[in-house]
Amino acid sequence: MQRLAAQCRHLAAAAAATKPNPVAVCKTSMGTFKAELYLNKMPVTVSNFIGLAQEGYYNGIHFHRVIPNFMAQFGCPNAKDPTSRRAGTGGPSGGTSYTNLADGSTVTRNRGGCIPDELTAKISNEPGTFSMANTGQPNSGGSQFFINVKHNSFLDWFDKSTPSKHPVFGKVTENYDLVVAITKVRTSQDRPNEPIKMESITIEGL
Repeated sequence: MQRLAAQCRHLAAAAAATKPNPVAVCKTSMGTFKAELYLNKMPVTVSNFIGLAQEGYYNGIHFHRVIPNFMAQFGCPNAKDPTSRRAGTGGPSGGTSYTNLADGSTVTRNRGGCIPDELTAKISNEPGTFSMANTGQPNSGGSQFFINVKHNSFLDWFDKSTPSKHPVFGKVTENYDLVVAITKVRTSQDRPNEPIKMESITIEGL
């Protein structure tokens, strides 16, 4: 039975690898942008993101940290309150699980709500890329991610110039200028003065 299950997962992964990647449609209070999600290369990370998006987890959360010529960070549930001092510290509930869409296996988040680091594909933190946020410790990524607006290669997990390890799992394909505009709004301590809300994230192409 275990061998059969493994064969089924292998076939599912092979099928996923030949299918076009899904697309995230991110509707914000400033406009909408789209991003390809690298399910074919980053299945654990992308499946986590898709699972949360389909649950409506991201709906109503605000961008809590934006820095021009660097990145825009998003995904903390505490940032549903745009003035929360805890914004940037939250994530999914510990022990929850989701399905790896590439092979059908179940991935369980640890007690802190974090997923395993997927340090496999060497995709650089180029402008427009979605990259996992973490605390700097292994396996500390959950729901938060950032969108690069500069080539931040020092954040690549395979760049040894710094200890930072932020795996890339997608890239903006439509309306990248909106993301740049989000990073340029007026801020106080990197938090937008006028809150920028994610109205919804929907997934196309599954």
